[in-house]
Amino acid sequence: MDSVKLGLKENWKQFGLLVLVNAFVGGMVGLERSILPEIAEKEFEIAATTAILSFIVVFGVVKAISNYYAGALANKFGRKNLLVLGWVFAIPIPFILIFAENWNWIIAANVLLGINQGLAWSSTVVMKIDLVGERQRGFAMGLNEFAGYFAVAVVAFLTGWIAAEYGLRPYPFYLGIVLMLLGLFFSIFFIKDTRHHVAKEEDITGVSRLKNIFKETTWTHKNLGSVSQAGLINNLNDGMAWGLFPILLSHKGFNLEQIGIVTALYPAVWGIGQLFTGRLADIYSKKDMLFLGMLLQAIVLVILVWAETMTHYVVLSALLGWGTAMVYPTFLATIAENTHPQDRAKSIGVFRLWRDLGYAIGAILTGVIADLVSIEAAIMLIGILTLTSALIILFRMDYRDNKSVKILGWFNG
Repeated sequence: MDSVKLGLKENWKQFGLLVLVNAFVGGMVGLERSILPEIAEKEFEIAATTAILSFIVVFGVVKAISNYYAGALANKFGRKNLLVLGWVFAIPIPFILIFAENWNWIIAANVLLGINQGLAWSSTVVMKIDLVGERQRGFAMGLNEFAGYFAVAVVAFLTGWIAAEYGLRPYPFYLGIVLMLLGLFFSIFFIKDTRHHVAKEEDITGVSRLKNIFKETTWTHKNLGSVSQAGLINNLNDGMAWGLFPILLSHKGFNLEQIGIVTALYPAVWGIGQLFTGRLADIYSKKDMLFLGMLLQAIVLVILVWAETMTHYVVLSALLGWGTAMVYPTFLATIAENTHPQDRAKSIGVFRLWRDLGYAIGAILTGVIADLVSIEAAIMLIGILTLTSALIILFRMDYRDNKSVKILGWFNG
């Protein structure tokens, strides 16, 4: 145990490998990001927005449930074992997408993708937090989420470009075979479990155990509950952007390459931005970072209703990505800051359960409203919900870390 050290510098090799593996995990989502709605309309002749968004609903629900079990089982079965299991579920995904004969095949692929993302991404998150200890959690989560979401953006752009050049299938999904093989290989042969780092931190932590991890993380704990509701609303945004942006842009006359640029830019800024915002979350109050990030997203979504030109969509997609970058690593760092090492994996699992249910709720809500009213009305509703979430953070969360710089401390006197 004495040889086990906590810290980013002390564990940089394993940390770097986990960043790489999480890039492969993110890339699996990027496979579908820009072209699946197009496949639904052109190859399977599915017209209704709610039907097209069904793959996001399935993905969100399955991923959310997998997140919960990844957290609940992490201490019992080990983080590495759950990571490898996540990649085993990814093996059939690219082949199903290549050979799908009807939309049910796509739904089946997204069941597997949800399990892959829930187990694999949750495992890399928890293992990185285990390695770095208390000092650099924000930066660690920034690096983790950067790797995952930048990979989403790169693969989304590449699949859009490949589809524009060579057709919607099969060529874009060959990338998925490469990502799956690399993720499985590195997880089995290079990643080590972090249970000894958890035991090490137990000796020095000052955080008390939670009495009811699910209930307190969901709502009753002021800070954990505030983070969970914000995570759910944030992924309402992402479910909407994932499903509606390609459809909205297509209806406005933009071509596949332009759609690929806009849909890739949002997760690209989200991903790259976390290299900076994760570090900022170690310096500035996490409450303030969360409030300002959610507020920026709300403002962008309301303005987005009146966007028309490519320039409008590029600028607003970038700003939406930056707002998301402010909150994403801060969510996880805040959960870690408010939980005991033995509670942390399960608490993160509960948070990620609610956060990723946002995909499903967002896809259903925006799909129904887009079909019954308009896509613009759906976007406006999500903007209002995001503003409400920001205000909950502002008035409910406590400043836990007195050493951090408070940007908005004057609101609380």
